[in-house]
Amino acid sequence: MQLIHQPLAAVDPALRRVALRAARRQLAKRLWRGTADDGIEFGFELEKPLHHGAVFFATAAIRYEIEQEPEAVLEISLAITPTAAAGIGWAVGNLHLELAGEPTRLLTPDEPGARQLLQRLQVPFEPVTAIFRPGRFVRGAQPAHELGASHRH
Repeated sequence: MQLIHQPLAAVDPALRRVALRAARRQLAKRLWRGTADDGIEFGFELEKPLHHGAVFFATAAIRYEIEQEPEAVLEISLAITPTAAAGIGWAVGNLHLELAGEPTRLLTPDEPGARQLLQRLQVPFEPVTAIFRPGRFVRGAQPAHELGASHRH
């Protein structure tokens, strides 16, 4: 078993890709084990959690990459005003639910509380399955927990 401490900074994208599939909550951990699609086992003892697309190990012929498993989420179209989007974000956050922003949509976990909130606010949503990366609102932006910020009331 290979022990991984951090993702690789630069890897040749021409190498054959082998995925290690993991759920979002698994990827949030610093200590865990996983098996890549080719059967190779890895142990993770990380300083920071890994994310979807991270290359964590490579050989002369293969690059091993994290593939986050899609999950049930609610999709809210961003074909709305910026003020409405900010209000939705505040309301979802006020329920301590996670939110992810993408160029054309907002995503939140498909939970009864989220459905009830959006219905009460009369916000149209669609249940979908997608890779959910909460805290990401601008391409390349890092979630607050990756920047060392803490949540306080």
